[in-house]
Amino acid sequence: MSSRTTFIGAVEIGTSKITVFIGEYTGRELAIIGHGECSSRGIIKGAVVDYKAASECTHSALEHAERDAGERIDCVFLAQTGGHLEGFYNEASVNVKAADNMIDRGDIRTVCDLAKSKELPAGRMVVHHIRRPFRVDGRLVPTSPENLVGQRLEVGYWTVHGLEQRLADNIHVIRGFNLEVRDLVLASLASGHMVTTPEERQHGVLAIDLGAGTTDFALYRDGVAHTTGVVPVGGTHLTNDLSIGLRLTESQAEKLKLRFGRALVQVRDKNEKVWLDGNFAIGDRQFPRLAIEQITATRTWELLEVVKKRLGGVFTPESCAAGVVLTGGTAKLAGIAEAAAKVFGVPARLGETPSWVAENLRDPGSNTALGLLYYGLSAQNERPPPTRRGGGFLSNVKRLFASS
Repeated sequence: MSSRTTFIGAVEIGTSKITVFIGEYTGRELAIIGHGECSSRGIIKGAVVDYKAASECTHSALEHAERDAGERIDCVFLAQTGGHLEGFYNEASVNVKAADNMIDRGDIRTVCDLAKSKELPAGRMVVHHIRRPFRVDGRLVPTSPENLVGQRLEVGYWTVHGLEQRLADNIHVIRGFNLEVRDLVLASLASGHMVTTPEERQHGVLAIDLGAGTTDFALYRDGVAHTTGVVPVGGTHLTNDLSIGLRLTESQAEKLKLRFGRALVQVRDKNEKVWLDGNFAIGDRQFPRLAIEQITATRTWELLEVVKKRLGGVFTPESCAAGVVLTGGTAKLAGIAEAAAKVFGVPARLGETPSWVAENLRDPGSNTALGLLYYGLSAQNERPPPTRRGGGFLSNVKRLFASS
């Protein structure tokens, strides 16, 4: 690994905002040196629907981050979300070929290639091959099985794939800034690894990232991501429900949601009222607090139930000993952890940003972009440094989390 300093950009093109972080990597450590944000335009539920608008706001966030850092980005790690992302599990097994039954690299490579060989429908592309632990003669092997003795070697992959056009749209937004997209990273994995510990992932934990337009989740087991998914519902749907139910503009509904919304109904007095602005100016008016809580609680409960349903039988309280960890901007909704605990039947908590992150950047809505930097560091340890600005083209989506 070269000792040359590399400036890694982490970009999350979200429904409500574009977030960019820049990390300075010296070969041994990563320091966050730049941050930029811009309100999203042309993005709906994590998908680019207006290329020009999406490009303008993304480039604004990139430029702000570079000015803040005083450096130019070498390469970008780009978060991926959206309802077009799907996953499936496929496994394979081989007989160990050596006469003494000692497993070698050839056995490992063969079984991994077989497990990843399932063809995708036309128009879809692999984003991640996430390897689950190997098994030797049915015995779980948490690390590499090389040089172990056994007759049969097994492995499985959770493969995440998406629509090629949707993936290309996000890549083109970044390339319009003359930057190389080094890797695509699932938003759920980026944020999940920021707010869960290795011990929690080993014992079983469900990380749920509640964004504005989508909710991403990753269920960990035996130290690795077991199942991932995306629900195309998020905080903006709570806002929309309030807007319709109380006959408000979206901006007024958002204001009420942030101030008085709850994931569980708490108020008991149906006559209790709250002011929209509280300044008693012309246009300021009152609303029943109970109605606000009922609307936001109903949608939140439905959303958490959808996540649970998507997981199906792979989620059980017994296999999720570390409980549920919530992050994302919508995780700031009061009572969200208590609601999640009731839905999933396990302890739930709000995710905490690691202590090495500066206090002014420690916000639930930033954990995905911060997680991208974390993986940027891991990837830089495994690959040669990229060329300076001007080169690079993502001709094949690299597999940041793949193992072979």
